[in-house]
Amino acid sequence: MRVLVVTNMYPSRERPWFGPFVRDQVEAFRRRDDLDVELFAFGPGPRALVRAAATLRSRYRGQRFDIVHAHFGLTAWPALLAHLGPVVVTLHGNDLLVRRSYYATRAALPFTALAAAVSREFSANVPGAGVTRRVAVLPVGIDLERFRPLPRAVARARLGLDPDGPYLLFPHDPSRPLKRYDRAVEVAGDVPLLTLGGVAPDEVPYWINAANAVLVPSSAEGFGLSVIEALACGVPAFGTPVGIHPVALHGIAGAYCAEWDRDAWRAALRPQLEAADPRVDGRSRAELFSADAMASRVVEAWRDLLEDRTSGCNDPFNDVVRAERDPILDVRGPVPTRGSNDL
Repeated sequence: MRVLVVTNMYPSRERPWFGPFVRDQVEAFRRRDDLDVELFAFGPGPRALVRAAATLRSRYRGQRFDIVHAHFGLTAWPALLAHLGPVVVTLHGNDLLVRRSYYATRAALPFTALAAAVSREFSANVPGAGVTRRVAVLPVGIDLERFRPLPRAVARARLGLDPDGPYLLFPHDPSRPLKRYDRAVEVAGDVPLLTLGGVAPDEVPYWINAANAVLVPSSAEGFGLSVIEALACGVPAFGTPVGIHPVALHGIAGAYCAEWDRDAWRAALRPQLEAADPRVDGRSRAELFSADAMASRVVEAWRDLLEDRTSGCNDPFNDVVRAERDPILDVRGPVPTRGSNDL
């Protein structure tokens, strides 16, 4: 299968922290023998978006792909305008949760062959999901070689941190409003709170392993990779019940998933802050969400789409592509819908 991935979320020399999860998925595709994968990555911003369609047409003139897969809603437009093959778009979060990108993303969806959301909960933001539009649930996954347990003393020494004192980690840029840095500050109190704004992907596992716990008190999540990355490192993860958090954290001793309540979160954090080297047994749970496992899920969705197009079957009420195969992601049954007024 010949595939073109189009994205404006991809690490670069100027932005090494930008979209490493898309890079991990592309590399997982390239490890497969049944795919021939091309990548077209461009920078963020409206000017780059406008140039992308013309560049795509010029670069691949006269060529055809079995699938053109766009990551992030706005990138569906250059993928569509280039006319290189049926377009699948993965919606990640801000494309439907932030108004400035929501309307442009929504306008592109009727022209795509398949829309995909990174979690079942987030799929509720796709207009007509499970009612008038077929929606797949296709997470991106994590690199299990990069995210692994490291000695806490080694991680702290690398980062120049106190080897003995407690630390908490907010694994995002504090400027991202939906991630709720204000809540993390509130629950941390006097405990030093580390953040990841501008940290290169290869350094992130050291920051996770340096912390007593990772705090993800988001008000909304497209998926929620940060808690899975923490589990892969054996570090306690605390998250609100949004995105994949309830599924990823359920039953993991030492992890915590609950509605935001400062006092309850502080009480749950106390054992992790008092322990010298708190760890959780989360590696096996994280393996369910590896980049390779999630890439396989995407390829299955592509094959189903192409099979349906070949057979002439195009049922708009088909809710989720082969959802019954992945009960861990809890994508079975009708997908709820939300109107634009709810965003």
